[in-house]
Amino acid sequence: MGKAVGIIEVFGLAAAFVACDAGCKAADVVVENFDKNKPGNADELEVPLIVAVKFRGSVSAVEAAIEAARDAAEKVTGVITTHIIPNVEKDTEKMLKLNAFDKN
Repeated sequence: MGKAVGIIEVFGLAAAFVACDAGCKAADVVVENFDKNKPGNADELEVPLIVAVKFRGSVSAVEAAIEAARDAAEKVTGVITTHIIPNVEKDTEKMLKLNAFDKN
């Protein structure tokens, strides 16, 4: 069985770093590369960048990290969504490894 993954999407890079720091301090998790996305309506948003932070670990650790990350990011710019996948399927795992910074 694979490790759980928790994903939190926030507005802006500063909120992503704050969320990441809080999540890592709250639980025994590993962080993967941030993913970034500029939404189609970026000009209408106060912060025109969405960043996803992914935590890996046990289900309970990921839940604790996501909760702490959400609380911290809400104090900066806000949270778009969060989701936890307790047991990642092999094909989903491949997609989780992709990020906006990959050259391939």
